[in-house]
Amino acid sequence: MSIAASPRAALRCAAGLLLAALAGACATPPADPVERAAFEQTNDPLEPLNRRIFDVNLFLDRILLKPVTKVYIAIVPEEGRDAMRRVLDNMKEPVVLINNVLQGDLERAGITVERFVVNSTLGVAGLIDVAKHRKLEKQTGDFGQTLFLWGLPEGPYVMLPILGPSNPRDAIGMGVDAYIDPFSYVASVKGVDELQISRFVLGGIDERARVTDVLDDLEKNSLDFYAQLRSLAQQKRAAELRHGASPQPGAGFYDDPAKAAAPK
Repeated sequence: MSIAASPRAALRCAAGLLLAALAGACATPPADPVERAAFEQTNDPLEPLNRRIFDVNLFLDRILLKPVTKVYIAIVPEEGRDAMRRVLDNMKEPVVLINNVLQGDLERAGITVERFVVNSTLGVAGLIDVAKHRKLEKQTGDFGQTLFLWGLPEGPYVMLPILGPSNPRDAIGMGVDAYIDPFSYVASVKGVDELQISRFVLGGIDERARVTDVLDDLEKNSLDFYAQLRSLAQQKRAAELRHGASPQPGAGFYDDPAKAAAPK
């Protein structure tokens, strides 16, 4: 078996680092009510450690992933990148289907099945999104989202090595999704792990290519790049968990935290 036999190895490594971080880097919530409110809103008790990991991720991005992504964008035309993205998305459909079923959403599951069948055949393995033209919109579904619907708390914000912004619930979800992915099993049985590795690498490059301009602009104009990225990542994930629906405001959502700090 090769060193990077599959994305599972990377996920196991990240999980180990995550557990070590959670075990040894808990921060004490501030006593000041205003600071405490901000602390709870960001849900980042591991911030000192997260910032160090973030700096390492930025370094690796600058010397490796970003240059590779620039070459990818320069060599592969936009139409080709879009087609590659559709193929990668089509390969994720079985995992989306499994999670749709686990979430009890049979309507989404049915749409996902139709999309996968249509795009895998008429769409030539997903190169063309024929299903979209038939008004079969792409669905979402991952095990982190499933755990959310099952009521499992997300835990603190965590910056994972290489994989980026996450939390313990989503880190577990990524691991489960990797293990239940039928393509992982097919690659292992057929002894073609290299295809899975290529898929994993191409997926990372494609994800980076999608946000190149956004990240460059954010880094250039942010006073605190880490805090801005954390906020955007949390907002994006909150929307994904609810399939784009706005969350209901919790108790005290409209309260002014400054009032709590005022002397009585």
